[in-house]
Amino acid sequence: MATLAALACTPPVRAATPELRVLTHSSFNLPKPLLAEFERSAGVRLLLVKGGDAGEMLNKLILTRAKPIADVVFGIDNALWHKAHAANVLDAYEGPAARRPSVAQVGAGVVPVTYGFVNLNADKAWLAREKRSVPTSLMELTRPEWAGKLVVPNPATSSPGLAFLLATVGGLGEEAAFAWWAQMRANGLKVVKGWSEAYYTEFSRNGGSRPLVVSYASSPAAEVFFSKDKITEPPTLNLLLKGGVFRQVEGVALVRGGGQRAAAGQFIEFLRSPAVQQALQTEMWMLPADKGAAPVAALAGVPTPAAVDNPPAEALAARSNAWVTRWTRTVLK
Repeated sequence: MATLAALACTPPVRAATPELRVLTHSSFNLPKPLLAEFERSAGVRLLLVKGGDAGEMLNKLILTRAKPIADVVFGIDNALWHKAHAANVLDAYEGPAARRPSVAQVGAGVVPVTYGFVNLNADKAWLAREKRSVPTSLMELTRPEWAGKLVVPNPATSSPGLAFLLATVGGLGEEAAFAWWAQMRANGLKVVKGWSEAYYTEFSRNGGSRPLVVSYASSPAAEVFFSKDKITEPPTLNLLLKGGVFRQVEGVALVRGGGQRAAAGQFIEFLRSPAVQQALQTEMWMLPADKGAAPVAALAGVPTPAAVDNPPAEALAARSNAWVTRWTRTVLK
C-alpha cells in the first residue's frame, strides 16, 4: 500500500519538447518574440547553430553529411547552390512557400527568402580627407594611388566574397577578371576570412585602414539606421562598377538526413510569412524575396543597380569551383 501511495504522489513524466536544429550563417537574426511565437506554434525548441559565413557554413554541412548537424538550413545562396547541389546535402521542399511568387530564385530545392546586391562600398570621410574622386571602374583600383586600399572576403569561405569573384568573371570575362585579380594582388589587396572581419575590422569606416570593402548596396542605409548620433546621410557610398555587382538570393532548405520534417517545413513557411519578410529587412539588411512584400522605410533609398554581373546559371554550375581554385592560385599562392 505504501508503494502504491508513493506512486500516486509521483507527478506524471512530461515528454521533452522536441528540438528543431537550424543551421544558419553568422548574420542570421530575427526578433526574439517572432522566434518564440514560432516555437509555440510549432511545438518545438529552436536550436540555432551559427556556422560562420555562408561558405564556411556550407562546408560544415558537407563535412557532416553522414551525421547531419541540422534539420533545416538558411543561407544557401545562388552563388553556393551548385556546390550544395553537387554535394547532395539538401532535400527538396514542396510546401506552399516553395510555390509562392518570388523576386528571384536560388536553385532547385531551396526556397528564396531574401535578396540583395553585393558590390564595393567606399568610406566618404576617407575620400574627402585624401581628396580622392570616387573610382569609376575596377581597373582604376589597380593604379598605384589605390595600393593597399581594398579588402575582400575570401570566396572559398564567404558568400559575398564568392559573389564578388563571380561578378568580376561575369562582368569582365574570365581571362580579364583573373588578370585584374593578379594586378590587385600586386597592388596590396587584403583578403580576410569573412564579411564581418572585412567590414567591421579592416574597413576604415570602422577603424581599419582600408577605405574600400566588398559589402552590400544596403550597407549605407544600415549605417544611417544604426548610427548613435542619428545621422541622415550615409557615411559610406556604393560603387556600382562594371564587373563588381552581383545579385545575391538567399534561401532555406531541408537538410538531407535531418529529422523533425514537419517542424522543418513549418520553419520554411515561417521565413516566408509576412511578419518575417518585413522583420528580416532591418535585421539582416536584405530585401524580401516574396513578391508581395514591400520594402520598409529604412531600405527605401537602397539603389537597384541598372545591371548585374551574375554569370549564366550554366556557367556557375560548370565553372564556379574551378574559378575559386584559380582565384586561390592567383591571389593567395
